[in-house]
Formats: sequence, C-alpha cells, structure tokens
Amino acid sequence: MFCKHFGVCGGCTLPGVPYTEQLASKRTKLSRLLGSDVASVIPSPKEAGFRNKVAFVFGHGVMGHYALGSRKVVPIQECPVHHDRGNRIAFVVRDQLARVAPGILRHIIVRTTDDGREASALLVVRRNDKSLRAPARKVLSSKEKPDGFFVNIHDQPGPFMVGEETLKIEGRSHVKEVVGGVKYLVSPTAFFQTNVGAAGELVRVVLEEVGAAKRVLDLYCGSGLFSLPIAQAGALVTAIEENRQAIADAEANVGLNRLQSARIRFVASRVEEALVRAAREPWDAVVLDPPRQGCPPAVLAAIFEGVRPARAVYVSCNPDALAKELPGILKTGYRVTRVQPVDMFPHTEHIETVISFAR
Repeated sequence: MFCKHFGVCGGCTLPGVPYTEQLASKRTKLSRLLGSDVASVIPSPKEAGFRNKVAFVFGHGVMGHYALGSRKVVPIQECPVHHDRGNRIAFVVRDQLARVAPGILRHIIVRTTDDGREASALLVVRRNDKSLRAPARKVLSSKEKPDGFFVNIHDQPGPFMVGEETLKIEGRSHVKEVVGGVKYLVSPTAFFQTNVGAAGELVRVVLEEVGAAKRVLDLYCGSGLFSLPIAQAGALVTAIEENRQAIADAEANVGLNRLQSARIRFVASRVEEALVRAAREPWDAVVLDPPRQGCPPAVLAAIFEGVRPARAVYVSCNPDALAKELPGILKTGYRVTRVQPVDMFPHTEHIETVISFAR
C-alpha cells in the first residue's frame, strides 16, 4: 500500500514495510513484553480500506491528521487505510466548510458499514454557530450525502474527540453493521471496533475461549460486540458499560437479533461500581475489554481475587499495560492458557491481544 502522506502524517507508523514483516514484528514485540512465546498474529482481512471509522481533525484552515510526533495538522488528500466512502463524505464536508469562521471546527467522524451501504457523519464543533447551517445543507444535498448527519458540541480541552451534546440534523440515528452473523446498531458517539473484519476475528477467538461457560460477565461491553454472540451461543450474560448510548444500542441489538431478553442483561454503570454487586454472584467466565489505559487495580482485584471465575478472557489494546498487569494476575492463582494477537491496525505498531486465564 502506498500513500503520498507517508513519512509526514502520523497515522501510519510502518510506511512501506511488507505486511508479513509487520505481523512478524508485532509477534516478536508482544513475546518480548509478555516474556513468553505467543501465537502468530491473525492478520487483518484487509490491508487497505479497513478503517470503517474515518476520523480527521481540523486546524488552521485545513483538515487532516496530526504530523508524526506533534499536534500540527497535516492536510490530507488521500487516506488508503480509510473506507473509501468515509473518505468521500469527509472530503465533501471539508470542502463545504471551507468558509466557516475559524476556531469552530474540531473533527469530522464518519462511520461506514463494511459493505459501504450505510454511513453516518458526526461533525464535532466548539459551538453551534449559524455559519454551519448553509454548509450542512450543501453536504446533505450532495451526491455523497451520508445516511445520517449529526453535530456534536465539544468545547472542553482533553483527549476525548466528542462532547456530551449531540444534535441530529437529518437521517438515520444508527448504521447497522454485521459481525459474524450478528447485527449491531452503532450510534455516532458510541464505541465500536474500527476494523470490522478484524473484529470478527476477535469475536471468534473470544467465543472459543469462553467455551461452554453458562454464566458470563462481560465488562466494558460497549454495544455488545462479545455479549450478543456469547448469549446467542447459549450463555446467560450480564454486560456492563459506562457509556449510556452504547448501552441503549446494545439493548436495541437484543431485539434486532431476536435474542431472548432473559438471556442477556445490560447495566449502564462504571465497571468499578457495578462489580460491587456482580462480584457476589457466581460466574463461570469473565470477559474484559477495557480502554487503552488498561484495567484499574480495583477491577483486577475484584475479578481475580473476588469473583474468581474458572476462566477469564482479557481483550487488550495496549500490550504495555497488559505486561504490567500480568504478574499481579498470575499471583492470584491463575495461569495463562492462550495468547492470541489480532492485527486491527495494519501499518501501525498497534497490537490487539486476547489473553486467556484459567484458575
């Protein structure tokens, strides 16, 4: 894969490295961090066009990505790792917003289904300024019109891309994605895996590791990526997630997939708080898919010292955090039974890892 922005844009950090070499390098790095041999990395089904969540940042009159190692915005004319429809929508939004007053625009986030049939666009701005109205109308009358268009108000500093207030301008409230035969409604502000093809591989591995467990606790469940297929396979599932929009999506997904509501229960809560009650119940397996910073010590203690399930399946997007947590987990009387990396983001150093523990 070639991109004219390689070497300047900070999005891809392995420009021009053959894909087989990327996978071998990631396996070596993970083995070194965890201090043991690991399985070969499951490759992404696509090496280009795999990002179904397309995101660009605005800065000083341009739209693009941050330069490598800085907060300077590099104007982008192409992005081969993005889904093509997502790029087309984002570039139309960029062109129509060229005359908007400076300092208003923050991000454009486009979510496409893997087949490109559905797409929603979320424009993140510092304030809902009247100068946005005419450009928004032009976007919605263009041939690249998204199926749903939203404006998110985000005037606070910090690492989060979106704020708490979202205005629906026109169209559908969700896109409908299918992963491994399970249907998912995804809202513009809810988390869902960026690489849908690789997400299918994650689901497959997690299902294998949960096995025949009858009662499963799913922590940081998002819109139900793992909860739904685990329940579909016959387990009773309680799933916990702090993002209330993701929980609303997950509950809608139960009906969408015609699952018995008695088989799966979603709880909108911080994991630390919900575990106080959940830890009193018996669980055969626990699934964890925490954010990048990893699991708080209190959560790990509650699971591996309190709940003590027969099996725990940890989906980690940060191998450095995982390596720091691993010794403490093993001291509680668990052993590692499988380490399976999955490549969610080709052309980057990123590694997604499923690590399984048995009591």
